[in-house]
Amino acid sequence: MEYIDLRSDTVTKPTPEMREAMATAEVGDDVYMDDPTVNELQEKSAEALGKDDALFVPSGTMGNLLALLVYCQRGDEIIVGDKSHIYLNEAGGSSALDGIHPRPIKNQSDGTLLLGDIREAIQSEDVHHTITRLICLENTQNSCGGVPLSLEYMQAVGKIARENNLSFHVDGARIFNAATALKISAKELVAPADSAMFCLSKGLVAPVGSMLVGAGKFIQRARHLRKMLGGGMRQAGVLAAAGLISLEKMTTRLEQDHIRAKKLSENLKQIHGLVLDADSPSTNMVYFNLADEVKLSVNQIADEMKKRGVLVDWAGPRRFRLVTHYWIDDAGVDKTAQALKDVMI
Repeated sequence: MEYIDLRSDTVTKPTPEMREAMATAEVGDDVYMDDPTVNELQEKSAEALGKDDALFVPSGTMGNLLALLVYCQRGDEIIVGDKSHIYLNEAGGSSALDGIHPRPIKNQSDGTLLLGDIREAIQSEDVHHTITRLICLENTQNSCGGVPLSLEYMQAVGKIARENNLSFHVDGARIFNAATALKISAKELVAPADSAMFCLSKGLVAPVGSMLVGAGKFIQRARHLRKMLGGGMRQAGVLAAAGLISLEKMTTRLEQDHIRAKKLSENLKQIHGLVLDADSPSTNMVYFNLADEVKLSVNQIADEMKKRGVLVDWAGPRRFRLVTHYWIDDAGVDKTAQALKDVMI
């Protein structure tokens, strides 16, 4: 059975154009920095986000970890959201591998951290305290509904970082979704930050890879640390070729995913037993909870949906997240809604 897969936008498979580009890519040894396709992807990624340089990495988790390792020493502290991907979903890598101490701050429903909370979390110069080095934001903020953080908010956080001699990193796994929703460029959105990471392998449809962007010296150090972590790839141009198509073409079509998420949300509102998070999704994620009277478990619902040709993933004991992407069309949205309606009867 060919499934409609709404578990995440990480499930996207490369397009035929990507597969052709991968098969014919000009390659070299990227550890020697002589893979021309990787070099082109890095140059274009840096340009797209308005930074000096970029580094192609195997995953977004590695990209974020590299940024933290560049900015922090053992025992240093980072300010993160309590619902951020870095804090919740990256296996504690920064603590395990570099002894970095996270200072989680409550994410508000709109994905932001209160500016007052950020200021209050910055440690004073005291021998009893960790040393605050870095502020990290996630944009879009996945666990808060895939919401975009506004340019004004990003600028305000950047101002706090500069005033306190802190670095500012953006986990922009879906930064192009945020930019699309806000109708500005990704370059504008990350301008207040020192560095950013974005994923090619989520809504941008590439099979593998993410990009870390920042200042030249930052990327130089990150390259060394990438090798230390085992991320030095050789003929990686076969992967970067797909990433170039992601950057050039997939970034311009994300609004279609957002429109389908809105359509899906509207359809699900008509189904008894589902409690939608928001009036309308901001980007490509639809979150909903099960009403109290629903007796089915999330696993039972997921199993029943699979029998009907739709893959969904739960996000909590009574909670689901459905994610639209390149391979979800209007018919897929309609079939998903009908399948959920049948399951919930």
